[in-house]
Amino acid sequence: MSHALGVVFLCSGSKCIFADMSNLEFSKSELRQIRDHTPGCLRVVHFNNAGASLIPETVGKAVQDYLQHEIHFGGYETAEKYAAQIKNTYSQLATYLKCDTSEIALTDSATTAWQRAFLSVPFQAGDTILTTFTEYASNYIPFLQLKKRLGINIKPIPNDEFGQVDLKSLIELLDHTVKLISVTHVPTNGGLVNPVVEIGRIARERKIWYLLDACQSVGQMPIDVKQIGCDFLSATSRKFLRGPRGVGFLYASSESSYQLEPSILDLHSGHWESSLTYSIRDDARKYENWEFNLAGVVGLGHAVQYFLELGVDRVWHRIQYLSETLRSTLSSLDGVEVHDLGAVKCGIVSFTSPVEAADLKSKLSKKGFNVSVLHPEHTLFDMQDRELGSMIRASVHYFNTKDEINRLADQIKLIISGSGKTY
Repeated sequence: MSHALGVVFLCSGSKCIFADMSNLEFSKSELRQIRDHTPGCLRVVHFNNAGASLIPETVGKAVQDYLQHEIHFGGYETAEKYAAQIKNTYSQLATYLKCDTSEIALTDSATTAWQRAFLSVPFQAGDTILTTFTEYASNYIPFLQLKKRLGINIKPIPNDEFGQVDLKSLIELLDHTVKLISVTHVPTNGGLVNPVVEIGRIARERKIWYLLDACQSVGQMPIDVKQIGCDFLSATSRKFLRGPRGVGFLYASSESSYQLEPSILDLHSGHWESSLTYSIRDDARKYENWEFNLAGVVGLGHAVQYFLELGVDRVWHRIQYLSETLRSTLSSLDGVEVHDLGAVKCGIVSFTSPVEAADLKSKLSKKGFNVSVLHPEHTLFDMQDRELGSMIRASVHYFNTKDEINRLADQIKLIISGSGKTY
């Protein structure tokens, strides 16, 4: 993406469109208000939004109010009183993802959401899973478990020249054994955005189940599950949506809910009919448990509403601007190398410096800067292929500022100069 006088080129895969984006800018007063709504901005410079973002004050208050009511009146009674707010969380997520509320399930994490979708696919020996070279460890390990238990095949799809899923190679890998295409939308270790709409088109044409891990993309950019064409999409509250921890969610298409059965059911997802029979819910909530962190669920609803009121396109535009600014600023520092791939890049920026990643993170933390460390085993194939060791991940959000980026760069420069290391 490139900017010039309020004009931007937005690229998706190999296509670029010309658009006037000047109306998407946040005004200075809006940014001040957003930062005023974010108490953490007074204490830290937060570039760890891909780990867990700073929670808006309204979200924190919603969680606290729920817990206070539960303390004084009881858990079941509080759930009943807050039933409308709990229902609102489903509605807000459905509005964002452009689906029906019956296609939303709530869980305790993105990992649980992903696993429940994955384990509902009826794999048999000889079936094949197609995945990415940037797949996350928490997804790939279950693939390996299934390979060990059932004898399924796992085939990573080669990358194209941008480091994203190569669509031609995907088509070439398709045969009668392919049961699932499982893709990470945005990998944990960089700014890459995979071409998920194009992948979905291929999956639909071949009638292959399509599971999308959107843990790092939800809350950054527009998500239209019908346009993407996925059967499942898993995500979390705590990252770019700026919700509380301990809450995840799953989109399960009505078609998948009709055809598939979760590996685990309880009295919420199923109904005990007789000594030999049971029935299953016919919507996405069959992937839920009866027990919830309902305070977190209420908080998530407020977080999504806050995000939608700001404007999804505006958030995405600002994140891309800030991440481009951060990449450019870091690349100008002696000894710093940015490692992000992709024709389209998002708010995650990965880089190395002459200072070992864990040491740099520690030194930055002492100065009030939040970043995280990427380890090779988290995205093993990609990191090994590029011969990368541990890296720093700095992930921006719309409440960050150019001044914060400059301060981060200045601090990194000071740490490198004081390390005595050559480059």
